[in-house]
Amino acid sequence: MGTMTVEETWAAPQATESLNAEVTVPGSKSLSNRYLVLAALGSRPVRLTGLLRSRDTDLMIRSLEALGVDCRIDPDNPTSLEVLPPADGRFTGGARVDCGLAGTVMRFVPGLAMLADGPTRFDGDRQAYHRPMGPLLDGLAQLGAKIEYLGEEGFLPFVLTPPDHLTGRVVTIDSSASSQFISGLLLLAARADGTMTIVHSGEHLPSLPHIAMTVEDLRQAGLEVMADEAHCRWSVEGRGAAGTQLPNRVQVEPDLSNAAPFLGAALIGGGQVCVPNWPDRTTQPGGLLPRYLETLGATVEMVPDGQGGTSCWVTGGDVIHGLGDFDLSPAGEIVPSIAAMLVFADGPSRLHGIAHLRGHETNRLKALVTEITKVGGCARELDDGLAIEPVPIQDMHGAVMETYADHRMATFAAMIGLRIPGVRVRNIGTTAKTMPDFPGMWAGMLSEGRRG
Repeated sequence: MGTMTVEETWAAPQATESLNAEVTVPGSKSLSNRYLVLAALGSRPVRLTGLLRSRDTDLMIRSLEALGVDCRIDPDNPTSLEVLPPADGRFTGGARVDCGLAGTVMRFVPGLAMLADGPTRFDGDRQAYHRPMGPLLDGLAQLGAKIEYLGEEGFLPFVLTPPDHLTGRVVTIDSSASSQFISGLLLLAARADGTMTIVHSGEHLPSLPHIAMTVEDLRQAGLEVMADEAHCRWSVEGRGAAGTQLPNRVQVEPDLSNAAPFLGAALIGGGQVCVPNWPDRTTQPGGLLPRYLETLGATVEMVPDGQGGTSCWVTGGDVIHGLGDFDLSPAGEIVPSIAAMLVFADGPSRLHGIAHLRGHETNRLKALVTEITKVGGCARELDDGLAIEPVPIQDMHGAVMETYADHRMATFAAMIGLRIPGVRVRNIGTTAKTMPDFPGMWAGMLSEGRRG
């Protein structure tokens, strides 16, 4: 394939007037894919409503179907889907699972393959071959799986042959590279005979809120889970073939991490942005966003909508404050959005606890430094994070920004383009991973501001 020309890139629109917009954010990817897996592990049909429909969730749906799960999408509402698990609780072996670039698919579905009646082959996008899988597969091997690597050891592609029986035991892995390894084992533990205990042996564990989300979802599905976060130890009372059972109908929350670019736009472009249907209580790491935005200088208000829900209103201030030394380990997935705002801050920031971002869709720390520098900003990598120094806006300039097939790098570039003229974004379509029409939503937010 030839190199894409500038003409084929997306021109990031500037915020020429103060924003005054309401943006409805699609369902949470993290919750959507966890609920899909838990529904497949049950014994009765489950109706999921408000489900995110994006590349990542479609990959999960196709993976479940490959393993013998019947997924019935409502033809009148594609965000409503009924999951019918196999009648005998046994998944179909001999399948090929395409993980794409979806971390939840490559780290959660191998656990389902442990319950299949034959081997399963896992593959994905070329970029996915660089995303670590070793700790999860080591944990599954401790439970009796046989792993045949078809490329580099510890990475896609591979073939997993399940054990004859899944018995609860202590599984010890180093999950420093991704909390998804722990979550993948916790989801599988629901179907073990007896108690399964997962122990993290590394010094650092990223994104504990995502593990807490998995624990909460398992409890919602009727499982007894002991979570000892202080000692990085989790135990699940497995129920064997009886497995787990979500309620007959589950509503998926909006994706609060996907709200970050839109709410952050109020600080970069000025004005106010509202995201409706904000949950009063959530396990999503994006739930920390309002507090972070206030620290950056925004005014945040949670306003009842009169219909039993809450809207999150964010109003930008005169300046964006630097964060100094700041621990972002609880919410690594919103780091690109935070970084975009800090490019325009009034002081330096040193973001810590996010070394694991080097193992996401791309090396996000390296990518952020590269792209910030490209537009004339100042950033450098730290051992465990990122340092961003203020640069006068007049010293920055437009450029063609790369997305690295990473949806959050694409939304980061769009945020940069709100303030810097002449920003173009290569492969803005990668945002379809979690938002089917990000360019349309972005343009809609800006046009509302002009009308207002």
